Amino acid sequence: MFPLDRRTEFQIGGVWTDVTGDIRESEPITITRGAKSESAKAGPSKCTLKLNNRHGHYSPRNPMSPYYGLIGRNTPIRVSVKGPESYLRVEGNTDSYARTPDAAALDISGDIDLRVEVTTDWYSPVSQALLGKWDSAGNQRSYLLRIIDGIVILNWSETGTVSKFASHPLPALPRRAALRTTLDVDNGAGGYTARFYWAASLDGPWELIEEALSNTPTTSIHAGPTPLEVAPILASGVTPMAGRVHRAQVRDGIDGTLVADLDVRALPEGTTGWTDSATRTWTLSADAAITDRQFRFHGEISAWPSRWDVSGADVWVPVEAAGIRRRLGQGQKALGSTLRRRIPPFAPLAYWPCEDDDGATHAYSPIEGVSPLTTTGWRFGQDSTLAGSSALPAVEAGGRMAGAVRAPSGTATQWSVHMVYAVDSAPASDAEFLTWQASGTVRRWRILQRTGVATIRGYDVDDALVVNQAVGIGDDVFEGWQRFYFWASQSGGTVTWRLDWYNIGGAAGGIGDSYSGTTGRVTRIDTTFGASVSGLKVGHLAVMPVASTAAYTSADHGFSGETALDRLRRLALEESSQIALSWRDGDTTTLTELLGPQRPDTLLNLFQEAADTDGGILYEPADRFGLLYRDRASLYNQPVALALDYTAAGEVPPPLEPTEDDQQLRNDVTVTRSGGSSGRAVAETGALSVQPPPDGVGIYDEAVTLSLASDTQPDRIANWRLHLGTWDEARYPTITVWLHAAPHLIDAVLATDIGDRLQISNPPPWLPPGVIDQHVHGYTERLGLYEWTLAMNCTPAGPFNVATVEDPDFGRADTSGSQLAADVTTTATTLSVATTAGLPWITSGAFPAEFPFDVQLGGEVVTVTAITSGTSPQSFTVSRSVNGIVKAHASGADVRLAEPAIVAL
Repeated sequence: MFPLDRRTEFQIGGVWTDVTGDIRESEPITITRGAKSESAKAGPSKCTLKLNNRHGHYSPRNPMSPYYGLIGRNTPIRVSVKGPESYLRVEGNTDSYARTPDAAALDISGDIDLRVEVTTDWYSPVSQALLGKWDSAGNQRSYLLRIIDGIVILNWSETGTVSKFASHPLPALPRRAALRTTLDVDNGAGGYTARFYWAASLDGPWELIEEALSNTPTTSIHAGPTPLEVAPILASGVTPMAGRVHRAQVRDGIDGTLVADLDVRALPEGTTGWTDSATRTWTLSADAAITDRQFRFHGEISAWPSRWDVSGADVWVPVEAAGIRRRLGQGQKALGSTLRRRIPPFAPLAYWPCEDDDGATHAYSPIEGVSPLTTTGWRFGQDSTLAGSSALPAVEAGGRMAGAVRAPSGTATQWSVHMVYAVDSAPASDAEFLTWQASGTVRRWRILQRTGVATIRGYDVDDALVVNQAVGIGDDVFEGWQRFYFWASQSGGTVTWRLDWYNIGGAAGGIGDSYSGTTGRVTRIDTTFGASVSGLKVGHLAVMPVASTAAYTSADHGFSGETALDRLRRLALEESSQIALSWRDGDTTTLTELLGPQRPDTLLNLFQEAADTDGGILYEPADRFGLLYRDRASLYNQPVALALDYTAAGEVPPPLEPTEDDQQLRNDVTVTRSGGSSGRAVAETGALSVQPPPDGVGIYDEAVTLSLASDTQPDRIANWRLHLGTWDEARYPTITVWLHAAPHLIDAVLATDIGDRLQISNPPPWLPPGVIDQHVHGYTERLGLYEWTLAMNCTPAGPFNVATVEDPDFGRADTSGSQLAADVTTTATTLSVATTAGLPWITSGAFPAEFPFDVQLGGEVVTVTAITSGTSPQSFTVSRSVNGIVKAHASGADVRLAEPAIVAL
């Protein structure tokens, strides 16, 4: 392992180029990831190194450099070390796959068993093909295993043309995991049965994902000529998977004969072809690779400063690279309102957002070929209360708007007109709200409204009425923001029309009818607003070539009520050209926090707003350039990723310095919903309460404003933040690992990521007994030829060990209050415990299956094997010194569960 096999590559001319030979061997590569301190958010990753430049290769403007014109600002860089095993890297495109030709053994028509072990983003909204024989365009569909948005899907075809499927939601999976699906084509009950399993690896043990899926009648699988592929590329509408493939198997029959066995773990780096244990011959496409590299950093180099000594003999370039957060934070403009961003992709024939600044005289058109909307009597930028919009104009009595609408590409048989509006009060007499012109049987349409009545009128070329429909309306169409949705559609010689009112964020209702004639097309918006609607607010006026309201749905209220994860996913898809974002989902049955409306802001701020509201971690992954979000639930009850032993040589070098301070202490927390109400949580009693010392620590208050969907959320979040802020445990700001002194830890360290759990067993006797249990929030890594260290920034993991039903450790509710009723000696095995608040403890006679369990008193953990008497005081039979501490305890000492259930947010 040493000298360390570290590799640094620049992406030069689109090709990753190894520049390791030019790195100064005497100085380490330093990488910083995650949060810089335990109270900070994760910031941009950073990598520093020095390149020898005597040859001038790394002077971007040197015409003699082989990289002239190819390196410069934001040249991509990645740093890696040799990992414990090889894997197949696939990039998620149609030129990145592994393939073996079709063979008789692969043409399975009966029961089948498919298995894959991969490292990927299980919860990506993009459908990812994992393994299969599937050609959609050639109608040669056989079998396909894929995932999308946390759902595993098995597709198969009986004929090669029509696809059948079975699917299940995935549980919370680690990024590296194994999936298995079996299809019993004839289950003996006149049908078929599909089952899905997961495991940590292909070696199992396999855990069934929910129940089996059965249907009728029996089925079969088409035996087509399509090759078997890992990351299949020929499935229509399905993207090949992106990530790492470790193993894949196809079995003829459930637990049947192995007919394909891709296992790349022992293949040399750079292998492009091989034969597996089932005699299948595999080849790779150009954009797939067998590699053993474990990436420690992906970023961009923003500057190439040249440095040299006075003699000119020593020339170097000190490089500092950063992750994408640095670039995203460099003066990025705010994203537009959700309506302004949402509507143009639906290809409107005309669209005027009307979000122009005060002082504008026309409403800008973002649609090519459509002129601005001419306005008179308008004052722009007056009302910003519509959640999905920037500030909209107010219209004076008799104000006017006019604008031409471009023609559709073909013959118009349907169209729709949309507009949002708000009025201070219902007009007493008919008032013009919206008028437009068309080229069909109806040449002019008008919408008039007054208290209790709306009228829709349509006039022909002679100004005679074709449509004259009045409808009773309630006051709700004048309360708050509304949206008109008027559509017309032609079938034969009949035109059907309908007007719907949408109370934004609420209910909808409308009226419609039909007439003989043609729809024509909308040619012009031309409205003179009624005198009785002075102060009317209008905006987001659009004409669509189809009868659909999809462009406005949810965008008009700023997607209020979507989960934090849904917002991150939507924004990532909308901005996929500039950023790649993935996520680690925790308990998939638990929704991430519901957000309030998305207001105009920078993309990075909107990402961070979602993360802050949910309480998860937004950071830059080491193995790809982009962002990764792990939600709050993914931090709950984690398995230990990195287990260290203080007594083992080299595993925990100094300094290991617990800190008892108030940096994260918050005992009075107020959470406010942006635009709404507040919730407050205060620790009134206890060691870290607001009481003055010695009964508490005094007031440490905090007030935060979050994007929340409803006023029911602030109280819950305030209590959770209070729980985190009053966790009574020492912090370990830095935990260091020297991998050059403890190389046996390398594999575990390489598998540890931001937010993962770390434990140190056997701490020194001057520290509290028991394991040191922490979450890793960031680290600084030094990669030298003979030095490899990580200094990890950590916080206690205890607050995230939350209640789990029927869990032996985290499934018990703690006492509301109990204490020793009598003194206890160092050798006593019976405790007298009095209940001071709430219910008494359960008894072993009534609940024998709930015993034993651990309680803590005075720093000593004891195991309770029995409790007698159902009333206070109760007699506890105990085993002493479970945590290595045994001492005498005085009457009145607090008695609590050692691992009480914590209610998750």
